[in-house]
Amino acid sequence: MIWLILGVALWWGAHLFKRVAPGPRIALADSMGDKSKGIFAVLILLSVVLMVIGYRAADYVHIYMPPTWGIHLTNLLMLISVALFGLGSSKSRLRPKLRHPMLWGLVLWAAAHLLVRGHLAAVILWGGLALWAFVAMAMINRREPDWTPWKGGSLKGDIRLGVITVVVYFVIAAIHALVGPWPFPG
Repeated sequence: MIWLILGVALWWGAHLFKRVAPGPRIALADSMGDKSKGIFAVLILLSVVLMVIGYRAADYVHIYMPPTWGIHLTNLLMLISVALFGLGSSKSRLRPKLRHPMLWGLVLWAAAHLLVRGHLAAVILWGGLALWAFVAMAMINRREPDWTPWKGGSLKGDIRLGVITVVVYFVIAAIHALVGPWPFPG
């Protein structure tokens, strides 16, 4: 369980460093240039590796019984989550409607998994990531209270986002079926 906790903590630290310590982050960027981004990319990759290893190695400690209908809602939430991840860089007409679409996507992703996983490792992993997303949104909103929504979007952008969302969703489901529990009912 320690690797899982360390992975979640490293995720938080690597992502929030520039918001918590902007001076040192700027100094690091000034001294290293773009290589400083590489350091944080490696830290984030390491955090994911630690989370995967920690989650897979964790003993099962029951917290709650997930509802039987949870798998259906999970699949819907995952589809919406994938769309939100893509929305932030899309040319969809929905893009200017929502601030922080990727962070909201992560919140839905976490909530979806908590609907079907009621053990301690899941609560640490998914709860920790959802909490990080809420903290990140609050910190961004506090530091940058005036949000200027992106201008633009088209029906073509909406369709492209929809097609990409469905394809990515099924790729994720296929990978999940290979390395994790079967993601669909039955």
